Amino acid sequence: MPGSSFGKLLVLSTFGESHGPAIGGVLDGFPAGIKIDEDFIQSQMDRRKPGQSKISSQRKESDQVQILSGVFNGISTGTSIGLLIPNNDAKSKDYDHLKDSYRPSHADRVFQQKYGHRDYRGGGRASARETAVRVAAGALAAQIIPKVKIQAYVSAVGPNSLDPALDLDLSQIDAHISRCPDAATAAIFEEAILKARKSGDSLGGIISCRISGVEPGLGEPVFDKLHANLAKAMMSINAVKGFEIGSGFAAAKMKGSEHNDTYNDRGERTSNNAGGVEGGISTGADLFFRVAFKPVATIMQDQQGLNSEGEPEIIKGKGRHDPCVVPRAVPIVEAMAALVLADHYLLNRSSKI
Repeated sequence: MPGSSFGKLLVLSTFGESHGPAIGGVLDGFPAGIKIDEDFIQSQMDRRKPGQSKISSQRKESDQVQILSGVFNGISTGTSIGLLIPNNDAKSKDYDHLKDSYRPSHADRVFQQKYGHRDYRGGGRASARETAVRVAAGALAAQIIPKVKIQAYVSAVGPNSLDPALDLDLSQIDAHISRCPDAATAAIFEEAILKARKSGDSLGGIISCRISGVEPGLGEPVFDKLHANLAKAMMSINAVKGFEIGSGFAAAKMKGSEHNDTYNDRGERTSNNAGGVEGGISTGADLFFRVAFKPVATIMQDQQGLNSEGEPEIIKGKGRHDPCVVPRAVPIVEAMAALVLADHYLLNRSSKI
């Protein structure tokens, strides 16, 4: 399927549907000689998998990654790395009622219009189940750039936001099931998600990501600017509706004298409104960006959808779904960032002799 590959030199191609026998991918362009930490890969998978807490989908998947090729004796060989993740807990009958129906704000109708045929079980290829492969590939990509530290966390759930003035301890991200590093705010987020679940509704949210250890010079003007590729990576994640880096949309309200990252006498930038990217190229400062997720489209309430004849039809959500996707999306954001940065790291090796 066109559009199932991502990257320039480090290229991930994924396959599979939510309720098929397995999902998987092929990661091409991975350099030889890198010691592969499979425990790290699995730990990232465990952060994304369903059924991990009371605020996530109760689908039970072990998400054990099988590395089929490209690694021998724990070291990358330089050939394509094949990845396979079996689907063990698909309950396709939960979607029988959608065979001839289109849910609001899902890909049901547009897939039918585009292809003339669709897999209606769990959304098929449009399901966020596909992102499990990205997490595995991103965990591999992170091992190309071990000096880079990528830390994403939940900074908003529905109308509730993390106070930007807080001095955050990002080592505490996984201490809370909402993946917010501040205990008090994490409790508020958790309560809001549980309340939405109880009422059969859902909530959106924001994931913030801070990346340190990025060398200056990553980015390929003009169409492959670093922040442009980060934006594409994040916007390719299911349910993402917005991306901003550095000062983001707030920059539109500022004067140049307020926004410019000026220098001190030691040649250091006195601010980082650029978010670590100038002219599409990394500055060496921390990258900082935010990703906005819409509320999960499947809710346990009656909504008006359409049937295949174009007639209005009342549809009620069934199955197992996250009332808020952002806690489980944290490792997906990190994985996509790792794929972008590793790809640009490899590209930068050929930028000059």
